[in-house]
Amino acid sequence: MNFCSDNVTGAAPAILEHLAAVNAEPAMPYGADPVTKRLESALAATFERAEEQIASFPVATGTAANALILSSLVPPYGAALCHRDAHINVDECGAPELFTSGAKLIPLDGPAAKLTPAAVEQALAGDWRGVVHHAQPACLSITNVTEAGAVYTPDEVAALAEVAHAHGLALHMDGARFANAIAAVGCTAAEMTWKAGVDALSFGATKNGAMAAEAAIFFDPAHARDFAFRRKRGGHLFSKMRFLSAQLEAYLADGLWLDNARHANAMAKRLADGVRAAADARLAEEPAANEVFIHLGAETAAMLRDAGFQFYPWPALGADCHRFVTAWSTDPADVDRLTAAARGQAAA
Repeated sequence: MNFCSDNVTGAAPAILEHLAAVNAEPAMPYGADPVTKRLESALAATFERAEEQIASFPVATGTAANALILSSLVPPYGAALCHRDAHINVDECGAPELFTSGAKLIPLDGPAAKLTPAAVEQALAGDWRGVVHHAQPACLSITNVTEAGAVYTPDEVAALAEVAHAHGLALHMDGARFANAIAAVGCTAAEMTWKAGVDALSFGATKNGAMAAEAAIFFDPAHARDFAFRRKRGGHLFSKMRFLSAQLEAYLADGLWLDNARHANAMAKRLADGVRAAADARLAEEPAANEVFIHLGAETAAMLRDAGFQFYPWPALGADCHRFVTAWSTDPADVDRLTAAARGQAAA
């Protein structure tokens, strides 16, 4: 009954089965295998792009995808704008700065960890470009789903892209929970990304059923002209690349990635609906995807932990706030046990 994160889950059976099948035969290393080639075609189809209009690269972690993409978009003397709570700013141990060889992250504020065009415009109003004393803004990075559980719509992404591109910045999307955002909005992957002006995407799978697999995706291959070398230098060119690619291939097959995300989102709504009647629990906000932030009294929080439920405190939203994350494998019965316990009822 672990609601700390969607990272606590195992791998989806279909992905494990595909890994076992791929494991049965030898294949050429470093991405020169048929699985990786098929994955490139599958990603192009998923994002409604011709294969020559997209460049994709499997990596093992979201941090690698983010940092390596930023290293391709931002020069060492450059700057990337992001939300103050962005994963690249607070949770990646300086990896973006390391892989960009020293580029600066410029944190901005915004409700629910979302940026607004006005906030970005204000940050760029000083017209830093060409001033030798200042890091040169080169990229705007947003997260969907955000670190506070909010979701950008395609229209909101497009508005940010318009500002970024007007100032000569590329737009990067950290999509660690990209599938959950797509499932929440009900749009297509293309509508949320390149059709809205996104230049590069960190396409997450690990949180949503993969064992350890993400993809760095560029919607203009010109941005990726040296990415293969950066990936190798950064230690993410796997010799047995087919095992990363196989996870992503199975993830996309038959809509598994969206089915998993829809279940996770539905479990979050079930949890939120279930705690409404609890006297000592209050939703911080309605869940947009698969994260639920709940204000709990100290006694209720302690009682839930004593009953075997695991979840994280989330002081950014208040000293009594806690984060509960549902996942592709969350058991509805566990959600019901949690909400019953929060309401002071006997667990089933």
